[in-house]
Amino acid sequence: MKKAELSPIAWKEGVVLILNQTLLPDRLEYIEATSPERVAEAIKKMEIRGAPAIGVAAALGIALAAYHSKASSVNELRKELLKASDILWKTRPTARNLFWAIERMKSIFLRDFPDVDSLKTAVINEALKILEEDIEINKKIGRNGAQLIEDGDTILTHCNAGALATAGYGTALGVIRAAVEEGKKIKVIATETRPLLQGARLTCFELVYEGIDVTLITDNMVGYVISKGLVDKIIVGADRILRDGHVINKIGTYTIACVASIHKIPFYVAAPLSTFDLKTSVENVVIENRDPSEVTTIRGVRIAPEGVKVLNPAFDITPPDKVSAIITEKGIVYPPYEENIKKLFE
Repeated sequence: MKKAELSPIAWKEGVVLILNQTLLPDRLEYIEATSPERVAEAIKKMEIRGAPAIGVAAALGIALAAYHSKASSVNELRKELLKASDILWKTRPTARNLFWAIERMKSIFLRDFPDVDSLKTAVINEALKILEEDIEINKKIGRNGAQLIEDGDTILTHCNAGALATAGYGTALGVIRAAVEEGKKIKVIATETRPLLQGARLTCFELVYEGIDVTLITDNMVGYVISKGLVDKIIVGADRILRDGHVINKIGTYTIACVASIHKIPFYVAAPLSTFDLKTSVENVVIENRDPSEVTTIRGVRIAPEGVKVLNPAFDITPPDKVSAIITEKGIVYPPYEENIKKLFE
C-alpha cells in the first residue's frame, strides 16, 4: 500500500496546519496557526522552512488575517491585510518565494472590491491557489529534471529540497522522485547540512519514508565521496536565483559546486520560477545571519565553549559558471543564463 504524501502545510477552515520540522525525524506534530503572527513565528523559528514552503505559508498567513477579520469595511480589512503582509515580510530576508507570494497576494487585495466578503473570498482563494499550484509546479520540475537522470545514477543532494521544503513533492528531491517513478534505480547521498541538520533530519527522513536508497554523509565528506567517483550528479534546490544565474542556496552549496567543477560532475539546480529574482544584483543580495546558538549547540546540547565567537550565515552564493543547468517547471535552462533566464519570463 502506498504511503500517504508528506504534507508540510495545509488549510483547514481558518486554521493553517504546519508540520513542525524542528521535531523531525522524532515526531510528526502539526502546529495549528490561526493568525499571521503565529505563521510568522513558525517561519522565523524554521518550524516551516524551504523557499517555496515559506512562500505558501506567507500566502496562507494573509488568508488567516482575512478569514478571522472583524472589519466592517473594505478599507479597514485592507489595512489589516497590509499589516499581516508587513509582519510576514520581515520574517526571513533571503528566499525570494516569500516576497513573491506576498506581492502576489497584495496584487489581489489592493484591487477594488464591492464589499468585505468578496475581498475575503478573493484573498483566501488566491492563497489556496498558490498552495495547489506549488505542488503541480514541483511535479513538472520533477518530470523535466528526470530526463537528466540515468538508470543507476548516484545523486548527491544538500540540505532539504523535498516535499518538506515545498507545499508537497519537492524540487531537487522531486526530480529524484520522478526518476524513481519512471522506474530508474537511483541512489542518493545526502549531506547532513550543519548547523540545523536539514539533510540528516529531513532529507533522510523523506527518502527513507519513500523507500528511496539513501546514504548519509557529514558535510566535510563531500570532497572525498566525489573524488572517489561515488557521485554521478548533484542536484540542489535554491532560495533565490538571479537573472545572471547566480544561485543563492543553503550554506555549503558553493563548496559542493566548486568540488563538482574540479571533478567534472554535473551540478544541477531545481527551482520554480517564483524563486527567480530578475531585479537584484549579486552585490545587493541579503544573506541571513542566524543565531549563534545554532552553531554552538546541537538540539539543545552545547558543543562549543561559552563565549566563543560565531559566524552563522544561512546561505551562500554559487556563481553561474559552476552551474550545469537550472531545472524549472517551464523546462531546463542552460548557459548563457542571462539570455536564457530572460526567455523563461517572456
